[in-house]
Amino acid sequence: MDVRNIATVPPTVEHNGTTPVWYLMPPGTMHEATGGGSLELVNEFEVAGGGAVDPHTHPTHEFYYVLYGRGTMVIGQESQEICQGDLVYIPPNAVHSLVAASDHAPIRCFCFAIACPDAGEINYTAH
Repeated sequence: MDVRNIATVPPTVEHNGTTPVWYLMPPGTMHEATGGGSLELVNEFEVAGGGAVDPHTHPTHEFYYVLYGRGTMVIGQESQEICQGDLVYIPPNAVHSLVAASDHAPIRCFCFAIACPDAGEINYTAH
């Protein structure tokens, strides 16, 4: 499982020394894997306390960045606790789910996905 946290990445100072940037996926890192792909979606979502995302797949390279909260990310047979500042990479067609860690507190994530070149139509409501 590929989980990266902003706390472990030193900043690169850019824009004439005015802006620190924390690269969780440095430029060009996904070039070979996504060649011919396209940006499929960008969203923000929340899993309510006590809730879980139904296990599902997409033909996309998907990324979750945890804005706040804690949970358990499940990808295939692997599971790992995730929290604020973590970036999770989900490979294409991998079964994945996210479970809120608390019955009383949500986990909220920013998400984006890159479609594989021959993905065809992607349905996010029927799995």
